[in-house]
Amino acid sequence: MRHRNHRTRLHRTTEHRTALMKNLAAALIQQDRIHTTEVKASQLRPFVEKLVTLARTGDLHSRRLAFSRLGQKEVVHKLFTEVAPRVGNREGGYLRVVKDGPRQGDGAPMAYIEFVDQPAKPDDGAVSERKTMKQRLHERRKEMAKVRR
Repeated sequence: MRHRNHRTRLHRTTEHRTALMKNLAAALIQQDRIHTTEVKASQLRPFVEKLVTLARTGDLHSRRLAFSRLGQKEVVHKLFTEVAPRVGNREGGYLRVVKDGPRQGDGAPMAYIEFVDQPAKPDDGAVSERKTMKQRLHERRKEMAKVRR
């Protein structure tokens, strides 16, 4: 029985899902903030928080466990040397998910996932300056009307 096991499978096989989590976690640790869908971000959050908790202990066994879950030596090194000391004595809640607007292509809800010690602003304001296709077309028609006169 699967009582209370409500995690989504992301419409992927088990191998694909584990590879996706490994790659997203590695990108998050390397870049401190990534832009992905809300569902993937909500799935990634407990995965990375358990890795950060492992890194806080800092012993060899924890390092080997983290390597078995991530599979990239450089990422594990950054996790243990940079990320773990940064979180300090915080008892969990290392990540935040900041919701963003829908993706333009298919309307999927997007979000930023980042470490809590980072400032909470999505991509330095570049998202707010983005214009829709209709707005760009309207501006182009105005420019063409000026040129014709």
